[in-house]
Amino acid sequence: MHNDRAITEARLKRVLDERIRPAVYPESVPLDVGVWQAPGEPVPVPEGIAAPREPVAPGAAWGPAWGTSWFTVSGAVPEAWAGRTVEAVLDLGFDGNMTGFQCEGLVHRDDGSPVKGLNPRNHWVRVAAPAAGGERVRLHIEAASNPVILDYRPFVPTELGDRETADDRPRYRLGRMDLAVFDEAVWELVQDLEVLEGLMKGLPEEAPRRWEVLRAVERALDAVDLQDVGGTAARARERLAGVLAAPAHASAHRISAVGHAHIDSAWLWPLRETVRKVARTTSNMTALLEDEPDFVYAMSQAQQFAWVKEHRPEVWARVKKAVAEGRFVPVGGMWVESDTNMPGSEALARQFVHGKRFFLDEFGIDTEEVWLPDSFGYSAALPQLVRLSGSKWFLTQKISWSRTNTFPHHTFWWEGLDGTRVFTHFPPIDTYNAQLSGEELAHAVRNFREKGRATRSLAPTGWGDGGGGTTREMVARAKRLADLEGSARVVFERPSAFFEKAHAEYRDAPVWAGELYLELHRATLTSQARTKQGNRRSEHLLHEAELWSATAAVRTGFPYPYERLDRLWKTVLLHQFHDILPGTSIAWVHREAARTYAEVAEELEAVIQEAVTALAGDADGTVVFNAAPHGRGGVPALSARPASGTLTPEPPTAAPREGGGYVLSNGLLRAEINGRGLLVSVRDAASGRETLAPGEPANLLQLHQDFPNMWDAWDVDEFYRNTVTDLVDADAVELTDDGAVRVVRSFGRSRAEQRIALPAGVRRVDIDTEVDWHETEKFLKAAFPLDVRAERIAAETQFGHLHRPTHTNTTWDAAKFEACTHRFVHLEENGWGVALVNDSTYGYDVTRDVRADGGTTTTVRLSLLRAPRFPDPRTDQGVHRFRYALVPAADIGDAVREGYRINLPERRVPGDRGVKPLVHSTDEAVVVSAVKLADDGSGDVVLRLYESLGGRADAELSLGFEATSAHRCDLLERPLEAVRVAAGTIALPLRPFEIVTLRVARDHDGSRPKPRR
Repeated sequence: MHNDRAITEARLKRVLDERIRPAVYPESVPLDVGVWQAPGEPVPVPEGIAAPREPVAPGAAWGPAWGTSWFTVSGAVPEAWAGRTVEAVLDLGFDGNMTGFQCEGLVHRDDGSPVKGLNPRNHWVRVAAPAAGGERVRLHIEAASNPVILDYRPFVPTELGDRETADDRPRYRLGRMDLAVFDEAVWELVQDLEVLEGLMKGLPEEAPRRWEVLRAVERALDAVDLQDVGGTAARARERLAGVLAAPAHASAHRISAVGHAHIDSAWLWPLRETVRKVARTTSNMTALLEDEPDFVYAMSQAQQFAWVKEHRPEVWARVKKAVAEGRFVPVGGMWVESDTNMPGSEALARQFVHGKRFFLDEFGIDTEEVWLPDSFGYSAALPQLVRLSGSKWFLTQKISWSRTNTFPHHTFWWEGLDGTRVFTHFPPIDTYNAQLSGEELAHAVRNFREKGRATRSLAPTGWGDGGGGTTREMVARAKRLADLEGSARVVFERPSAFFEKAHAEYRDAPVWAGELYLELHRATLTSQARTKQGNRRSEHLLHEAELWSATAAVRTGFPYPYERLDRLWKTVLLHQFHDILPGTSIAWVHREAARTYAEVAEELEAVIQEAVTALAGDADGTVVFNAAPHGRGGVPALSARPASGTLTPEPPTAAPREGGGYVLSNGLLRAEINGRGLLVSVRDAASGRETLAPGEPANLLQLHQDFPNMWDAWDVDEFYRNTVTDLVDADAVELTDDGAVRVVRSFGRSRAEQRIALPAGVRRVDIDTEVDWHETEKFLKAAFPLDVRAERIAAETQFGHLHRPTHTNTTWDAAKFEACTHRFVHLEENGWGVALVNDSTYGYDVTRDVRADGGTTTTVRLSLLRAPRFPDPRTDQGVHRFRYALVPAADIGDAVREGYRINLPERRVPGDRGVKPLVHSTDEAVVVSAVKLADDGSGDVVLRLYESLGGRADAELSLGFEATSAHRCDLLERPLEAVRVAAGTIALPLRPFEIVTLRVARDHDGSRPKPRR
């Protein structure tokens, strides 16, 4: 029997490939083709259509990397084809194995209106059904010759990732450009056979149903006349009708297919090309929706909708119509499918604010599903943010990529930092580009971990990244699989329908608490340091711009820059996309990102300067502005004070150290730097406690070989630790005029210069590191061996912190050998702790070792730089500056405070006026993360705050302005419940890590604020 099966399967493959599929287009005539190569960047559609053409024939080479070629095809339907279905078959030179990663095209009519996209598995355009005969055909193709950067062979460094370095040779050869008869009966036969072939492959060898299908396929193949496929297709289909009509078992798994095209907002192409990819895909999907009444398509990322609206209004009109009909479904509720590990607190909140508000404003839709199939792990802050945004469902797929442990659930409640839970689904089909093949469906059924408790899963269905989305073939499979014995039941439906049904049948789903850590792609926390620094700096400048603009608006009538801040936030949010901020895009993307961040910083500095100038006045003197949420140097949080009123602690001292080096002291700490420029002692003056492990120097730069098994920019594999070079040789160790120690080191082709200082009046060792980096395939870390026994470390995340183990007791613990933090990591033993704070890094690792004296050394290392060569062969080459600091004798509150201070340095501005804060919290555990005016232009003040230490708080908020009413709101500033304001104060209880958004009215009618629509 096994031999029978193998023979039939081989026969089916050959007959399909060589006879039946070619017979879908049994007759064809060539089209006339002309081409015009746009000389630079893409041109507007009217210009491309109007440009002169030169004749070209199939087989001709075309398209330099990143070029745009405009093809015009023309011809006439033969009179003999009257009554038949006719399509244009337009092959730009596709390689069917790389859907979404090569050339693409968008077909237009003479008037510039789009028809549909062209992709490797979707290169047809319907001309007439039925044809009258003699119709003239003229179509224009905007063809993008995007180079193949990734083909899943060994990742070879390439210069094709930037137009500035790519060569000009043609990348493609024009394929078939024909008018052809479309034989629908043959096409339907292909779909029948493909579905049954997949069904057979998914069934067990011994299953009777497998053999029933096999025999039906044999009979169908016997019925096909290989010299007259079209004439015998109907007869062959009759032989299959019985097995295709057999209904599924009552207990069959149910799969909700959702049309989908995961389009990375930038990755192996620049942002401008994503704009075109989205236009091609949405053109395809709106066309398919018109042809297939049961089809449903879902699209995430408000930014991509906004691109269509801005750049392709004629496509936008089609999208709006399809959305209004309920079949083109906005999902996700975020501006982009962002990374969720590294965006700061406010930034991750604003992803929801701007994403959901766009869908509300444009479509009147309040999205409920958070759709993040491809991000590289998921922050424990997300469940609370999801619920505070008004959403209630969460979808991801990426956790199936974990390499060490298998995630135990597919449908579950995800519990975040504060205890908030969100109903979550992780599709067992293990892809967000499903084709609804039999193998995929069988895998989903076998893989589903909720068997016996739940019966449903979801399948995002379609080619992504410019592959054109869902195809008519996928829709045809779904029709056949709706109720088919041996298969899961498949139906296209909206994601919300799936979630409602899944939740109804499985309300007691298991709970997963904490982050969804991806056991892969850990190097995304370090790759492309400039992009990460640009993000961090932008986030804090936006905080300042909103704070000082709102304060100036309330205090002086300063015009609040609503539109500028809205635009700048959206720019920063776009660059948090999960292949931009993680550093996994081509060189072009990161080159543009560096320029964009510089422009954002320049504009935000201007906004801040305008606001603080309005606040400080124009008299002689200096005013110190403190944008941090904690006071410092006599300046309260979120306020300003003339410099004459600030504290001036005693300056630190510096002296030579016996044996070489220097001793620094500021009355709070005594730090020793040896003759090689390494920290060898940091002693707390109050307790006399030594911070560093005995005999182990800190601020030790360490260099590792870094060549992962795959995914160069994405991955760091644990074996990188097997070899390490300690950078201990110094070119110079010298005292500076201001009492700091300057250390210079050369290594490889690189150079590092550090400034080590004790700031006056602060229990902190500041380290300013500049690296001129010219290594390749290396990993640079800064190590701090600490004399602390800690079984866990606290790492800051959005609106709080989470604990991760320092041990490797289980495979789950060991897999977190590189993890994410924001502004601080903190570790402690009973009564004494240490924090390490930073201004621009995210990756860190921690190890624990027992010393010969029986003590325990816990070593924390910040990840500074990598040097992968793919997809950007010159990743991070050049000069970088990092600021980080060691904070001894620190509790978690100290870690929070110092983390903010290093990221929000004080500003000194000419003037003489102090500025009282708009809000002050009596409880330092309650951190104010945003002060702004309401987005709807009402003038109401919006305050966002959170409990930062992981405990209960009873805060009293003092308002620095006359308030008439206040409401707790969701993230979109929509009121949830009234809050009492008494004598300018608000009493506010908070649970651990709870986020609260307050909207405070400044008018005098006491009216309830209206939600923004």
